[in-house]
Amino acid sequence: MRYHIFLVPGFFGFANIGGLTYFHHAHGILSAALAPLGGEVVITPVKTSPTASITRRTVRLAETIAQVAGEDSEEPIFIIGHSTGGLDARLLASPDTKLPTELPVRVLRERVRAVVSVASPHQGTPMASFFNGVMGQKLLLLLTLLTIYSLRFGRAPLGVMTKLGAVFTRLDDLVGLDNTILDQLYDNLLDEFTDERREEVQRFLSEVREDQSLIPQLTPEGIDLFNAGATDNPAVRYGCVVTQTRRPGLRSALSTGLSPYNQLTHALFRGLHWLTRGHKQRGALAEPWRVGLQAAYGELPDGDSNDGVVPTRSQLHGELIRAVWADHLDVVGHFDDPTHQPPHVDWLATGSDFDRRGLELVWGDIAHFLAETLER
Repeated sequence: MRYHIFLVPGFFGFANIGGLTYFHHAHGILSAALAPLGGEVVITPVKTSPTASITRRTVRLAETIAQVAGEDSEEPIFIIGHSTGGLDARLLASPDTKLPTELPVRVLRERVRAVVSVASPHQGTPMASFFNGVMGQKLLLLLTLLTIYSLRFGRAPLGVMTKLGAVFTRLDDLVGLDNTILDQLYDNLLDEFTDERREEVQRFLSEVREDQSLIPQLTPEGIDLFNAGATDNPAVRYGCVVTQTRRPGLRSALSTGLSPYNQLTHALFRGLHWLTRGHKQRGALAEPWRVGLQAAYGELPDGDSNDGVVPTRSQLHGELIRAVWADHLDVVGHFDDPTHQPPHVDWLATGSDFDRRGLELVWGDIAHFLAETLER
């Protein structure tokens, strides 16, 4: 038997850019964990529109599924979405939604067996409200480029990080932020790429610049409209992986080490964590969620608990597969481990202490969830 697993990237959007892979090492872990099932496992990263609307991203997902898995086949489909990718997966699987495409979405939907969301904002994220403004959109573009740069080269120039750290300490005063500084930092980072890579990165960033309709949809108010239409499919099994970092402070600063660079990136993380606070839970926590969160964290996360991008409680949907101490990109393989071959590179120093073993546990549990679904 052959079955398909589609990996849908999230907020930063890239599937493979500049020699980088979004789901770093997840492909290999899934393949190894599912090998005992027999049959052929086809794992496909989805190249999506980074900050386009959830509907447009979902159409791109449907196009990829039709191209890879075929429109007429009966081969089972599993969708794993990180961050916003989890919302794309939910919208595709929802029996009550119509997508603006001529593809036979209903036929594709009937083959979906499970949807797994990893650190997805099912109840929105307060951070989206900040990035929804003009200055916030510029910062989002710069942060996206910084993430790509850091994962590509290991670290950004110290001078750039110093200036960017100063910007992120003034996030509560948008009027005081200087457009010129943001433009200079953007140009400085982009100039470091080779001509070939620069063109590739620029094409990707042009998509981010030209279509940011996703951002208002991810606000707590915007996501209410999404949830009203994207009802769960009773024929689909839903699961989630939940992430949380320890709150930035003396402990997290010490755990990042004495490196000036790490301390500067940790300052950026403190700003992102601050922007993501203040989540207001809609509805009571289901008892299995309460038990699982309590076991993982020692106490229930509150409205300020988050992974630097998405509130922890907002990530709950379906069965709780695993809850971990990790930041938003740790769980797709972007954490610090220079000894591993190939090396793991962190996007920001967050003090989460997530490592390769944690990655194997998360994606091993996801594989178990998919295998268990097949056996039902």
